[in-house]
This record gives sequence, structure tokens and C-alpha cells, in this order.
Amino acid sequence: MELYRFKVTGKVQGVYYRKFVSQAAMRGRYRGTVRNMRDGSVEVIAELIDDEFEPFMGILREGSPASIVDGIEYEVIDDAPLEYDGFVIVY
Repeated sequence: MELYRFKVTGKVQGVYYRKFVSQAAMRGRYRGTVRNMRDGSVEVIAELIDDEFEPFMGILREGSPASIVDGIEYEVIDDAPLEYDGFVIVY
């Protein structure tokens, strides 16, 4: 299992993107967090195993009906495991 940090850019704030990601991720039984960043992007932290990566990327690419995802950058991070069960919107 790897811990990933995603940076999603585009029209992703003020369009229910975080709520969409959180709800879709919970249906998929993923663990993680999603939050708005000051630069207008959205940061997503998720614990994933190899075969979960592409389906999870599909959630991030799809977004809410009003969102427009222009780009997704990601990296594997070595931070401590998530303290949350489920998928949490961080304010």
C-alpha cells in the first residue's frame, strides 16, 4: 500500500469537486482526504494499492458535473499513515 499526494488543477473549487471525490472514494472504500489549496488547486491524499491506482485516477479525472480537470500531478509520499477511516473533506 502506498500513500499518494495528488494535485488537481482546473476549475475544481466552488463546483462541488471535493464532495464528489469524497463520496465516490467512500463508495470505492478508499481512505484519504481532499482539500482546497490557496492556489486554486485541490490536494488529495489517498492510500492505494497498485490495482486501485487507475480506478482512483478515474474518479479524480471525472470530477463533479460542473468541474473541469485540466491536470493531475501525483507523488508517493512517506508521511505517516492516515488517521481517518473513509474519505474526509478537510476544511
